[in-house]
Amino acid sequence: MLNDQFNGSDSWEQYLAKIEAATPAIRALGVTDYYLLDTYERVREAKAGGRLPGVDLVFPNVELRLAFGTVKGNWVNCHLLVNPKDPDHVGATQRFLAQLTFEYSGDRFTCTPDELMRLGSKIDPTLSGRAALARGATQFKVSFEQLSELYRAIDWARNNILIAVAGSEHDGTSGMRGESEGAQRQEVERFAHIIFASSASQRDFWLGRKSSATPDEIRARYGALKPCLHGSDAHETAKIGAPDGDRYSWVKGGAHFDSLRQAVIDPAGRAFVGAAPPIRATPSQVISRVSILNAPWAATPIIELNPGLVAIIGARGSGKTALADAIAAGCDAASEHLSPASFLVRAGNLLEGASVRLDWGSGDPSERKLLDYEYDADLDGRFPRARYLSQKFVEELCSADGMTDALLGEIERVIFEAHPEKDGTFRFDQLLELRATRFRLARQREEEAIATLSNQIGLEREKRRQIPGLTQQIAQKEQIVKGLETDRDKLIVKGSEVRAERLTVIANAAEKVRSFVRFFTNQETTLLALQDEVKAFRQNKAPEALRQTKSSFVAARLEDSDWQDFLLEYHGNVDAALAAKLKTARANAAGWRGSAPAPLSDPNLSYLADDADPEKTTLAVLEAESARLQGLINIDTETANKFGALVRRIAEENTQIETTRTTLADCQGASERMASLSKQRRETYLRVFESIIAEEQVLRDLYRPLVDRLQAAKGTLQKLSFSASRHADVKQWALLGEKLFDLRRAGDFKGKGSLEQWANTHLRKAWETGDVPAIDTAIQHFTDAWQEELLAVANVASNDQAAYRSWLVRFAKWLFGTEHIQIEYSIDYEGTDITKLSPGTRGIVLLLLYLALDESDHRPLIIDQPEENLDPKSIFDELVSLFVTAKAKRQVIMVTHNANLVINTDADQIIVANAGPHGPGELPPITYFSGGMEDADMRQQVCDILEGGEEAFKERARRLRVRLER
Repeated sequence: MLNDQFNGSDSWEQYLAKIEAATPAIRALGVTDYYLLDTYERVREAKAGGRLPGVDLVFPNVELRLAFGTVKGNWVNCHLLVNPKDPDHVGATQRFLAQLTFEYSGDRFTCTPDELMRLGSKIDPTLSGRAALARGATQFKVSFEQLSELYRAIDWARNNILIAVAGSEHDGTSGMRGESEGAQRQEVERFAHIIFASSASQRDFWLGRKSSATPDEIRARYGALKPCLHGSDAHETAKIGAPDGDRYSWVKGGAHFDSLRQAVIDPAGRAFVGAAPPIRATPSQVISRVSILNAPWAATPIIELNPGLVAIIGARGSGKTALADAIAAGCDAASEHLSPASFLVRAGNLLEGASVRLDWGSGDPSERKLLDYEYDADLDGRFPRARYLSQKFVEELCSADGMTDALLGEIERVIFEAHPEKDGTFRFDQLLELRATRFRLARQREEEAIATLSNQIGLEREKRRQIPGLTQQIAQKEQIVKGLETDRDKLIVKGSEVRAERLTVIANAAEKVRSFVRFFTNQETTLLALQDEVKAFRQNKAPEALRQTKSSFVAARLEDSDWQDFLLEYHGNVDAALAAKLKTARANAAGWRGSAPAPLSDPNLSYLADDADPEKTTLAVLEAESARLQGLINIDTETANKFGALVRRIAEENTQIETTRTTLADCQGASERMASLSKQRRETYLRVFESIIAEEQVLRDLYRPLVDRLQAAKGTLQKLSFSASRHADVKQWALLGEKLFDLRRAGDFKGKGSLEQWANTHLRKAWETGDVPAIDTAIQHFTDAWQEELLAVANVASNDQAAYRSWLVRFAKWLFGTEHIQIEYSIDYEGTDITKLSPGTRGIVLLLLYLALDESDHRPLIIDQPEENLDPKSIFDELVSLFVTAKAKRQVIMVTHNANLVINTDADQIIVANAGPHGPGELPPITYFSGGMEDADMRQQVCDILEGGEEAFKERARRLRVRLER
């Protein structure tokens, strides 16, 4: 009526033709006019006459001007969107408008065509007819208070009219400025169901996505979140179906007026302004149609599926799970997830010959026999095109009977999928192994080194304990030698003292030369053994070491020719060196042995030249000389034998004294070596922790992408947390230690539990959270303060050398052991480790994985009764938001008995299953009725099945004192 720029005698035909040819196609048409329904009625008549075949919904959009001005000098526009379902909706709307009044020049006018014409004529008496009507409509301003009171007072209006208000500065609420206008603006916007606005910024504001206004703040201030819609505002043919900037209004749902009502209830999920509707699931990962073939029991064999959230409901035994199983079988996703109670298993032979065909959004169909759901992925080349969370699968993963490993495995899979750098691996454990192997091997090497160093320190400690005994032994041996020398001197015949002294020199020299012979003989034997070792190393050890290295480092991807360079080999020509050394040893041994000299003709002559050094003479010559001297010194044979025995004994004792002195000198150096070895052990111990901390960081890095997401998330997702940390089993460490000590006399560690208590106070923090310097300080403090005391209370006798030596090794292994230090990662929900959660709460975590965290998996998600083990409040608080988020990214097909999961998730499609009567040995006929929450019949079905019917629902609300408003 106002600003009509449709010119020409065929303007009406152009108007209809433009709507019919619009791209994208117009499915719902709101016909706008100020205060009147004339144009709407004309369009409706054209529709009834066969025009606008593609337009499924035509409804009135009555535009009003509120008595509020804008900063642009215009008036705020308000719109009444009327449900055309009521046959009398035109008359009812006109009656509603007729109760709106406007006062002018001492007169009151109602909002009817005649009254608007009368108002126009009163303002300008020269006007009449259509011109007066237009002038009256221009001047008629609606009182907001009167409109809101009238709307609330008339039931028909509340049930059939949606209020929209313009949000622009030009003719909308954004143009209301000033303190008083601000309060009025808030009331107007609170009253409105819909905001006519097209900018992304305004849409984000009304959905509570601005930092300046959260969803709760929008609800508190304006009563609810609001959908934003935008029209073409066409006042001329060119603008029909062509909004500025291609800002089309898209409403999700069937072409029913109730779809607008659903958009008011769920503005974020149901309404959008843009050139195209938002893309949700990937088309190639969406099942668009299910066809159950060769199955007489399938009374509804073809079912179209929505790409969003599809909820399958029905009474028990109605065929809900039958449809879910069939879809899963068609996706090759049913294997291993079916229990004996599942439809495919129970129906068994009754499904012989039946198959399911799935049509995908990308246009490619797939067909499977219903009973062909088990297969070998490696042999058959099949893979699941959907993820099926059957009741069995969910129950097993979430049970309290030890299936936590499976749930943790699923969590690890999601962590792995969330990681941007997979380094060619295919599983979490492979990636962890790849990243952590270096540090795990380093830890293993250092722990082995600690064991070796501890053994060496034990040996040095034992040597230090030998010092007093060796000192005493030398003194005793020296006394023995003095006694033997006295005994020897008594056997010397008077006048033979010089010869006896010479015999002593020769005997000592012979014993020394014998030691040379033993030395080179031992060297020869050792060199021969070393030759055997070299041969065995080349034939066995080196090839085996190479095989183990190749096995441990397969990921290095080296060629066989490259690996050959890693074959261990001795540096230099060891064969030649050993042969030369062996030849020398043999020659030296033979040289020192010598050959027996020819007997002397005169026994008074010596076998040695006067200037010969006895210690550089061969053993054979010395033995001959010794025998000659003994013969001259003694008269009878028996005395000669005794004398010779004493001489040899004295020589042997002197050799033992020298050997013991050498051993004593070595033992006296043990303290210095112990200090050096202890320092090396402490440094090695700290390197173990460097490896542990490095591995801990590897885990943290693996979790980092997911942790970052959780920290940035909102709602239920914030309750999930992942952490990697060191855990010290102090109790185990203390128990192992207590087995080493006599706790009856252990000082500060006397009695069971004292050691654990001390370690918890002084060591645990460093072990679990400290850096390397902190660990060094803690263990050094412990060893400095308590090591000697603990050594003193060993539960074995220190004088039992073999037992004590073994005890020292065990003590060192315990003290510097790190087996009690483990890297652990924890997955917590609301601060509780997942292993300690109830089955129901584990179910929430499982659904968190698939609905919110598993972003890399875009396949359809099929879930059978996700509400199992959960109370209704937990379902509403924890799961509803997850399903709302998930359906925007992937197709979700859900079997459920829970109203929250159907209604409050605003399911995009609801399928009602119903099974009819059947005879024995056959399946019942199953029908599937499909629709959305915008369909009144479907809402009734949902209410009956999930709420027990409208009366039951209202009675519960009445008894609970729940007040229901619009």
